[in-house]
Amino acid sequence: MKNFISFFILLSFFSVNCFAQTEYKLVWSDEFDKDGKPDDNKWNYEYGFVRNQEQQWYQPQNVYCENGLMIITGKREKIKNPNYKPNSVNWKESREYANYSSGCVITQGRQTWLYGRFEIRAKIPAVKGSWPAIWFLGDKTLNSWPLCGEIDLLEYYRVKDVPTILANAVYGKKEWSTTHTPITHFTDRDKDWESKFHIWRMDWTEDYIRLYLDDELLNEIDVAKTVNPDGFNPFRSHQYLLINLAIGRIGESPDETPFPIKYEIDYVRVYQK
Repeated sequence: MKNFISFFILLSFFSVNCFAQTEYKLVWSDEFDKDGKPDDNKWNYEYGFVRNQEQQWYQPQNVYCENGLMIITGKREKIKNPNYKPNSVNWKESREYANYSSGCVITQGRQTWLYGRFEIRAKIPAVKGSWPAIWFLGDKTLNSWPLCGEIDLLEYYRVKDVPTILANAVYGKKEWSTTHTPITHFTDRDKDWESKFHIWRMDWTEDYIRLYLDDELLNEIDVAKTVNPDGFNPFRSHQYLLINLAIGRIGESPDETPFPIKYEIDYVRVYQK
């Protein structure tokens, strides 16, 4: 009997120890608990006109930390484009002015990850013309987009004029895995949903990418199938994080929306096993 008890205790110890080893551990985070600009050791910025013919001019001064939050502010303001060329056909050069400003923080040049659990608690500005996002990109110096891989843990914008939450991944020759969830899916259950903070979570392993909103699974991607034509799998390679507030998608004017608008991020936490 004594030997049986000893064996049971030993077995219990190994079971608990093995379970502990499979648990996620916090490896990187920002709680934004210091007022002022975001931590330069963790965050970099995008500048100017960047992508998608969006209307905002990205600038670091639109991002600040206050009362435990990182706040990205979209403003209606006129900013002269230093790259303006009157006869250019390049949209980044053909606009003499930007009529809006905003911010985009990135971990590129600071931190990348391969697999893990990513949690971001945030409150989005769910208004017309607003395009808040939480997303990840692979190294574009090694592979151009979309071969580098893109994961969109959050996108919010209007789809056929319906306010929508999107959860996506794209790779290869623009192969998309995407889900569109009308915001009414959430507001019908909670009329105050838009005024509250919510948790966007990604669980990413070598086998799958699962994208959640408040523990509700929105999209699951089979990583075994996300292979580029050259055999490279971008979702088995490091990615960096971007958090931004874009303004004015093509076909979605922000002109009637009251500004400023604010995208508030409570924390970013990264866990790995």
